[in-house]
Amino acid sequence: MSVVKSIELVVPKEVYVAGSDVAGQLILQLHSTLVDPLVKVELIGRGYLEWIEEADVERDYHQRATCVNRADYVHKTKTFNIEKKWLGPGTHTFDFHFVLPPSIPSTFTSRVGRISYYLQALCATRELILKKQKKYLLVQGISIFRQDTVESEFPLVVEVRKVLLYNCCLTGRPIILRMSLARSIYSPGDHLAFTTEITNETGKSIKKVVFALYSVVVYKAFNLRAERRTLEQREEVARLESPVASGHGEVTRIQTTLVLPQVMPVSSGSHWSDDIMEVGYELTGVVHFPWCLKKVVAKIPVVVRNEAPE
Repeated sequence: MSVVKSIELVVPKEVYVAGSDVAGQLILQLHSTLVDPLVKVELIGRGYLEWIEEADVERDYHQRATCVNRADYVHKTKTFNIEKKWLGPGTHTFDFHFVLPPSIPSTFTSRVGRISYYLQALCATRELILKKQKKYLLVQGISIFRQDTVESEFPLVVEVRKVLLYNCCLTGRPIILRMSLARSIYSPGDHLAFTTEITNETGKSIKKVVFALYSVVVYKAFNLRAERRTLEQREEVARLESPVASGHGEVTRIQTTLVLPQVMPVSSGSHWSDDIMEVGYELTGVVHFPWCLKKVVAKIPVVVRNEAPE
């Protein structure tokens, strides 16, 4: 039986903001006396990317190439001083305190990469690791430069006009999709409210409208030849589907709200971006028709910003 019964990390918060304090306790329970122990807590933050791409596409054969990148955002250690050089049986509590760097990105996971932060507790002797525990933290990044985007006092409006043909032989009539945001800058956890107006001149019914917020991520990595490679992907952040029933010439008005996640990467500014990826956001509205394979799509850029706590 191991000398260590259990080791536990206790932290009071669910979400930590970049630049803030991470304080908590390490609770160690021992079955019997432990002589000359090593007890410590580490705060670690890392990012990792990996994807496969085709190389030498102009040749008769295709060679698959792996693109990877790594980033270290924080690595701090607190080693506790054991005054008597031994710990008796029972429960022992150790307080720890770390400060997160202000420029680290948010916790992030996708099909291509991840950014993660965790605390790691360890109890060992000189020869053997007796027990360890890992506890992941949710970290929200902050926007470094406030001057990247200026918020206008006027609503942000996008209008798309498209003519659709029915059965590919009748004269098409237009449908107008108009989306408006009261503002373009939001914070994680905000309610993103917007208005949609659809003017249907087609004489045919509309099936539904699908609204979605996408993150547009540009990943940055290197192949085996140390050549810099990029990959752009769209990931759905939030989605809402609204059924629509409108007749010819009618204007349909839809008020919609999407709730942003509590933790999400902030938009990359023109003066700063992360070492492994750049992030932007885009709100889309898609009108579907039961009689036509085509769709009408409107897109509005959205800036996600998180200011440093006072």
